[in-house]
Amino acid sequence: MKGPKPPLDFSYRYSRVTAARKESSVKSFYKYFQIPGIGNLAGGLPNASLFPFDTLEAQTAQPQRWKPTPNNPNDPSKDLFASFAGSSIKADNDVSVPAHLTVPHASAVANPMEKIDLTTALQYGQAQGYPPLYSYLRQFTRENLQPNVPYLNGPDIALTCGNTDGMSKALECFTNVWSEERDWIRERPGILCEEFAYMSAVQSCRPRGLAVTPVKMDAEGMLPTGPGGLEDILQNWDESKGLRPHLMYTVTIGQNPTGGTLSIQRRKDIYALCSKYDVIIIEDDPYWYLQFPSAAACEAEARNLPASPAAPVHIFKKSSGYPFLDSLVPSYLNIDYDGRVIRLDTFSKTVAPGCRLGWITAQPAIVERIVRISESGTQQPSGFVQSMISELIMGPQPVMSEFVKKSKKEQVTFTGWKTDGWVRWLAGLRGVYERRMNRMCSALEDGRFQLKQGTPLKTSESDWAVISKTEMYSFDWPRGGMFVWIKMHYESHPLFGQIPGPRLAQLCWIFLTTTPYLVLAAPGLIFSPTPEIAEKEGWKYYRLCFAAVSEDEVGKSAKRFAEGIKAFWLIKDKKEMEDIDPEISGRQMEGELTDLGMNLAC
Repeated sequence: MKGPKPPLDFSYRYSRVTAARKESSVKSFYKYFQIPGIGNLAGGLPNASLFPFDTLEAQTAQPQRWKPTPNNPNDPSKDLFASFAGSSIKADNDVSVPAHLTVPHASAVANPMEKIDLTTALQYGQAQGYPPLYSYLRQFTRENLQPNVPYLNGPDIALTCGNTDGMSKALECFTNVWSEERDWIRERPGILCEEFAYMSAVQSCRPRGLAVTPVKMDAEGMLPTGPGGLEDILQNWDESKGLRPHLMYTVTIGQNPTGGTLSIQRRKDIYALCSKYDVIIIEDDPYWYLQFPSAAACEAEARNLPASPAAPVHIFKKSSGYPFLDSLVPSYLNIDYDGRVIRLDTFSKTVAPGCRLGWITAQPAIVERIVRISESGTQQPSGFVQSMISELIMGPQPVMSEFVKKSKKEQVTFTGWKTDGWVRWLAGLRGVYERRMNRMCSALEDGRFQLKQGTPLKTSESDWAVISKTEMYSFDWPRGGMFVWIKMHYESHPLFGQIPGPRLAQLCWIFLTTTPYLVLAAPGLIFSPTPEIAEKEGWKYYRLCFAAVSEDEVGKSAKRFAEGIKAFWLIKDKKEMEDIDPEISGRQMEGELTDLGMNLAC
């Protein structure tokens, strides 16, 4: 067979519950509700005229509010630091006026794929998603985000209540619940993840009894080969631990917490292994738009190193239609010949976390099972949210009765973004976060080393000074995402031999929260998938987020972090060290930090 082939049938991987699910007998009626003039006596729907909202209205940003950064800024003739420092993130005068958005109570549009109003959005709806938004996102995904999916007829989507919900549904679809007290160890399912991982997702696996198996990683991401790499784990799987994992959870862009971005070649290598060993890939990608092409060159410039050659440009058969989207490292979906990739997208980082809205992209047969799961669970996401997001990114439909009520000034701004505006908004967001990343990393660079001037031993050498340089921490400038992953070199601390490393790390964390430093960092312990990793490596790291604090605070906080580390390295008295906070024991602190990591949810 020439050309694209159909995706593989993975129904043998469905959980027992998922395989047994049938289409909801109630939801099957919903497609008939849209027939014009139908006398709907079948559904248990409240009357839409009694909804206590006549409209939903909001003042929204224009898509040009934030200034993008270049898609390829790695020009050695340019001063990158000066370029980023001179970039304003404030709204220009011509885009500072907010636009007005209105979701009317009823729309005259007949096509349900274009009809955006409260009568439909606030009613019981289809588990696949609000029809206008589902239709738009499906087209946007297939034509702009993922136009090169290689299997026949391409992917489908289903809306979710964010990526946490998407992860939960993927686990329910492909794993049976396993109990140590009830089931054979040979039946225990497993899941692969990075050596350091977003723990909210990983911890959702444990109540189902899944064996979590971390894979070694480097600054780029998961390693396909070598000791502890993916091939090593799958090839040498110990069946006494249960079934060889058939699921992988991975964050490949701006990896949380390390900030790494997986190259195309690395993706191909990992995908080939997943195909060989029949592993389904759950690709969690909330930071896909936040890729930072300036990071490598800025890192080299800050450290007086030769600039590394720019990554080869990836050219696919079909363009997204937008240079910004084409410039981004693409999803696993672009090499998904088998149809084994389940991609999770979300509006949490591009609109707001509280909207709890996202979507799953996968081959249609898998999406159909996800929809069946939703029908008896979350059903569809909030109608309020879906209608507002629809109106925002699709633009208003021709509801002249609403339009004519607006003033002349409001009529000018009575418009949604549409695809051009949505992509421009995403490019602007990348610009904001890339500038923040550069600010934080520049401040951290200045404090990595402790410098000491030695005293000359001879009078004849009094005109000379020996400068010793002690590295207190190291990091890679993140290639994407919202985080800088700091490795602490506690072995260089004067008290390292007298105080155990993990305890020294606890005291350092507390010290940073005290005046005048007042910096709260997320410790590596809470991103360690296993107790072994936490004990061996996790305590050596901090994750710093440059997204949450104000623009002015990013550099200041990073500078205070560096100053706090320097002050901590100057403590040479063990008693002074232990007096930092004697009331917080290691056990209490560990609990507090775990709560910190989970409540941040990013």
